[in-house]
Amino acid sequence: MSNALEPRRGGKLLRGVFLAVASVVTIFPFYAMVVLSLKPVAAVEFPKSLVPWPIDTSAYDRVIGGGDIPLWTLNTLVYSLVSVVLVLLLSALAGYAFAKKRFPGKETMFWSFLAMVMVPYHVTLIPLFVLIAEAGGVDTYWGLIVPTLANAQAVFLMRQFIGTLPDELFEAAKLDGASEWRIFTTIVLPLCKPILATLGLFVFLWHWNDFLWPLLVGKSTDMRTLTVGIAALQEENVPLNVVLAGATIAFIPIFAAYLVGQRYLTEGVTMSGIKG
Repeated sequence: MSNALEPRRGGKLLRGVFLAVASVVTIFPFYAMVVLSLKPVAAVEFPKSLVPWPIDTSAYDRVIGGGDIPLWTLNTLVYSLVSVVLVLLLSALAGYAFAKKRFPGKETMFWSFLAMVMVPYHVTLIPLFVLIAEAGGVDTYWGLIVPTLANAQAVFLMRQFIGTLPDELFEAAKLDGASEWRIFTTIVLPLCKPILATLGLFVFLWHWNDFLWPLLVGKSTDMRTLTVGIAALQEENVPLNVVLAGATIAFIPIFAAYLVGQRYLTEGVTMSGIKG
């Protein structure tokens, strides 16, 4: 019976070929980006330009030695890391309140907040920018970060995850005289590490790759993020290898974040699937 359920050799071979082709198609753009960034300034000729030699690092010297790319990288790091910390903290607090606390209008408030997911992001973009501009948030870090902190998806995920935690833990902590803040920091947050790591990785990637909001808020060159800055380089007729060198540098933190959070990402997705 078990042998009948096992995939046949032809099926295994076909699956292997399909996965190999899918891997090549996925990796090829990144390979081309790195190889072309290591080429001297010249016209791109396919497939000759995809050969990884001769190697010329002048594009990276220009990118790293210039004042713009390091500053844009710093802006992107501040935007991404601060946003991740605040989004996780606020969503965990809100998720704990919605999951374990009782207060008037809780369900109405939660579903009204969740309804934000149904509103297209571009519909609220202009009113949001007007509010930030009137408050003096243009070309500031807080104007870049604050409008992105109300993350309905993050609150929903935290509420669903915390709702599966046994109530006996919280009742026992209250009997021992623990305050709400101590319960949150010593019980809720440690038990939510997998989902926090998963959510944090997604929030980091979203902020790191964000383009439209930083484009609107960062009017000056000094407040650009990497995505906006690299797009500006393309409009300024900067050589292709320099643009791709900047894109490669922008890709490294994303790849590093995935490598660091891969275990937590898998664990968080698995636990969410089981508990959901």
